[in-house]
Amino acid sequence: MNSAALLWGLQFALLNPALAVLLVEVFDASAGEVGVVLAVYNGSGFIASLVLPAYADRRRDYLRPMIACGILTLVLAGLLAVTTSLPVAVCALAVVGGPAGVGNSLLFAHLKNSGAAAREVVRTRAIVSFAWVAGPPLATLVIAGSGPRAVLALLAGVAVLTTATTTAMLRAGTPVAGVTEGKSATGGGGAVDGASVGDSGKRGRIAIVLVVFVALQATNSAAVSIMTLFVTERMHLAVTWAGVTLGVAAALEIPALLIIGRLSDRFSGPRLLASGCVAGIAYYVAMAYAGGPVTLIGLQVLNAWFFAAIAGIGLTLFQELIPRPGLASGLYINTRRVGAIVSGPIISIAAASSLGYSAVFLACAVITAAALAGLPAIGARAMADASHG
Repeated sequence: MNSAALLWGLQFALLNPALAVLLVEVFDASAGEVGVVLAVYNGSGFIASLVLPAYADRRRDYLRPMIACGILTLVLAGLLAVTTSLPVAVCALAVVGGPAGVGNSLLFAHLKNSGAAAREVVRTRAIVSFAWVAGPPLATLVIAGSGPRAVLALLAGVAVLTTATTTAMLRAGTPVAGVTEGKSATGGGGAVDGASVGDSGKRGRIAIVLVVFVALQATNSAAVSIMTLFVTERMHLAVTWAGVTLGVAAALEIPALLIIGRLSDRFSGPRLLASGCVAGIAYYVAMAYAGGPVTLIGLQVLNAWFFAAIAGIGLTLFQELIPRPGLASGLYINTRRVGAIVSGPIISIAAASSLGYSAVFLACAVITAAALAGLPAIGARAMADASHG
């Protein structure tokens, strides 16, 4: 399972950061065209992350769709390697690339379906995070040494390994359906195929969870998006400090996730999630008034804890509130996509104020505080189940 998590994380940690470079260098796309292509690609991923998991939920089988996603990744790498036509590349990304990227969320659905505890889910999430720390620098190194197309060869190799590893999991008889030691395939106590989702109270809690996590993901996306401009224009530091800051935050996220996984055995999920929100508020307020590189780097401890709480506890919360593991993981993944969209207005409105980019961090603090205030509305019982399910 660990090797599968690493490979699934690495698969698109290689492609996504290098995609814009590929579009410009190989397919001669303009800046405007890059934006359109990325929007189409992400839109395809949004739809696929709902449709494919729903199919897997109906069959109670997540490994075979994961294998299909691995094969689609190999097909995508091949199509992008043999063409120089931008329209063909766009079609490949929309038709093949979007569905191929769903394998990662299906992995977590498979974990839940197999009866994995919250600690195991969070630990697996930490492994995926490690892949995202290693993937972009590796892709950059390959591009610098052998050109943009070389990333596609590397992606194809990883796709082969990912498909082989997932196939081995299937042949080993990893549980995929029915009952696992007395638990239903949904990991709950009898909620099957969304029956409990029909309860109006539960639907209300799910709606609140979606809004809360879109808000939290939006603040994270906004903060990351403006980091380079904040460092250079507001703090008047060299641009390299922005890269160092983001790298430190990503590296710290891994131990933070592991710690949260351990603490989930002792503390409830709601408390850990609330602690993450408090850390996020403190981080955003402090960043608005940060005055030097030491403070900038030191504050990433708070940032890492904040994001680790969202990534770790958030995923398990979705999986407990929503009885279908695939749909739960797909909806959680999509809160990040929607959050990235919402971050645009946050940046444009806040940055236009007299405080400039500092106002973006202050706005993020306010939004995080509002999300924290909304947590009790989810329902104490539902959140307690999420932390111990």
